[in-house]
Amino acid sequence: MPGTVITGAAALARDNFKALAGRRLGLITNQTGRVGEAHLADLLANARGIRLVALYGPEHGVRGEAEAGAKVADGRDTRTGLPVFSLYGATRKPTAAMLRGIDALVFDIQDVGVRSYTYISTMGLAMQAAAEAGIGLVVLDRPNPIGGACVSGFMLGPSRPSFVGQYPIPIVHGMTVAELAVMIKQEGWLPGLENLDLEVAQCEGWGRGDRWPRTGLPWVLTSPNVPSFESALFYPGIGLVGECLVNEGRGTPAPFTRFGAPWLDARRAVEAFERTGFPGLRAAAESYTPRGIPNVAANPRFRDQRIHAVRFEADIVQAVTPLEIGIVALVELQRQARATGNPLFPDRLGMFPAISGTSRLHRAITGSMPAREIILSWPDEGHRFIRQREQYLLY
Repeated sequence: MPGTVITGAAALARDNFKALAGRRLGLITNQTGRVGEAHLADLLANARGIRLVALYGPEHGVRGEAEAGAKVADGRDTRTGLPVFSLYGATRKPTAAMLRGIDALVFDIQDVGVRSYTYISTMGLAMQAAAEAGIGLVVLDRPNPIGGACVSGFMLGPSRPSFVGQYPIPIVHGMTVAELAVMIKQEGWLPGLENLDLEVAQCEGWGRGDRWPRTGLPWVLTSPNVPSFESALFYPGIGLVGECLVNEGRGTPAPFTRFGAPWLDARRAVEAFERTGFPGLRAAAESYTPRGIPNVAANPRFRDQRIHAVRFEADIVQAVTPLEIGIVALVELQRQARATGNPLFPDRLGMFPAISGTSRLHRAITGSMPAREIILSWPDEGHRFIRQREQYLLY
């Protein structure tokens, strides 16, 4: 039965933020930084014994209103009146000027457990900035929505570091943001963190194997195109699919729970999933028309075109293997694209190699490697990572 997990932010709020008392704080957060119905920025701004000095917005902004990839501007928060510094505009790392008058940075953002989600890159750069400024950084932990037992995908290659892949971890890493922060510091994945004063406020009641429905917490969209836990669950695999010339559900109410193209034979694609026999997964053929949605998906691929698609539902949430689903989708898409004379990948690969973390996946897909062989090619890397991360696990 689901219980109610207490997040790091909620634990501090329960104790009237005593652990932060007497400090001038900067808060890195977004719309997910909530304690019940309240936003953490609003709670800290009104807390006794604390001075909240500034807010810092990652991709999508402090209140989560910017579309994916859209630059976020500096400004002033309309609710608290505090200055807001963008970490997804002219700079992605807090500057010395941004940190003036700050004793500690607080990081409170709900992650989704995938290497390519930019929030963990923002966290690492904030850690560096805090270390350089000689101030502390406090990570308020939150559950990994897709669980801490699910680890899969290629490790980031040494030639592929970017803002959508900054650390040598698998695509699905199975860690919380606080666990990652400790690992980033101790493993020296970013320079200059040796003397960082890093504090963690842990969750209470979260088990390593728990996916979001077991937490008892309401879902707050983590970004405009992840409005539900279901979108987050399928994101690891269908997010990769979306870097191809395919629609991944953007422009619909349920991004990442489906994929399609005008040339796709959806019935045969469904059969590919049925042959693979994914536990807990239901795949169905459908058709839909992506529409432009302001501030969410203004120009989705195949906008205003009727496309044929595969839609996913999770019958058994704990059993779903999201990245593996994406690999089967990519292999079937490549087969059908080749048969119909349609390109699957753009001439310039764009973000696909950065998100996959390696050129091997593109070569495997275009080389018609079976999905099972691709999936079996990464466990050794994953097992090494699981052993490496063990000392940093908090739950």
